[in-house]
Amino acid sequence: MSLRHAVLGLLAESPASGYDLMKLFNATLTNVWPATQSQVYGELNKLTTAGLVEVAAHGPRGRKEYAITEDGLTELRHWLTEVTPSGPARHDGLLRVFFLGVITPLEAQTYLLQQAEGAARARASYEHIEQTAHWDEEMISVYGRIALEYGLRMSAAHEEWARWAAEEVTSAKAQKAGELARRQHTGRGAGDDQEKGDHEENDHVEGGRGAGDREVEHREEADRAAEAEKKAEAGEKRSGDGE
Repeated sequence: MSLRHAVLGLLAESPASGYDLMKLFNATLTNVWPATQSQVYGELNKLTTAGLVEVAAHGPRGRKEYAITEDGLTELRHWLTEVTPSGPARHDGLLRVFFLGVITPLEAQTYLLQQAEGAARARASYEHIEQTAHWDEEMISVYGRIALEYGLRMSAAHEEWARWAAEEVTSAKAQKAGELARRQHTGRGAGDDQEKGDHEENDHVEGGRGAGDREVEHREEADRAAEAEKKAEAGEKRSGDGE
């Protein structure tokens, strides 16, 4: 759904000024597709420029009444019958449920109970609309009531699921799975520290061994130099005796 089609749909029932359209928008569509006054007025200007909406009448203080054109009605029908609804492809709240084992069962249960409370508040809001709205025989009213039933049923189902899930995360099976996940994370950290310590110990040993080897080499080299010096002195002495 887009704001463009929301405005076209409202004008398909009857012409309206921008002010009246905004009031109708807030009374019927705000829970489905919220929009600000500047967005609605901006869309009216775009639709008028595109020829999908026209100014049907002028009133005092610059008041304009807008009506949908034949092209606008064709676009609305095309969107209703041939364009597949996009719908939410992602659900941040449900995504988190997959990873609740990372936190404690109490934290997981608290999160899910908050979800249940949010759904209960949403249902209360829908029930208030059901009780206070003026339901008549016009299109927006009749079909709006059908749309409202979706909100009532979905919020009730959401609350029921969240309360069930809050109990489920405290089950033995869920707790065991969470403990395994947390233990694996903790174990991996301890293993990394131990491995690091082993490497450091090996480096220390290898470093000490290398220093000892170098000391032996230096001594052997010094001994060889001393031996060579003695041989040279002995050779010089024999040479002097021969003379």
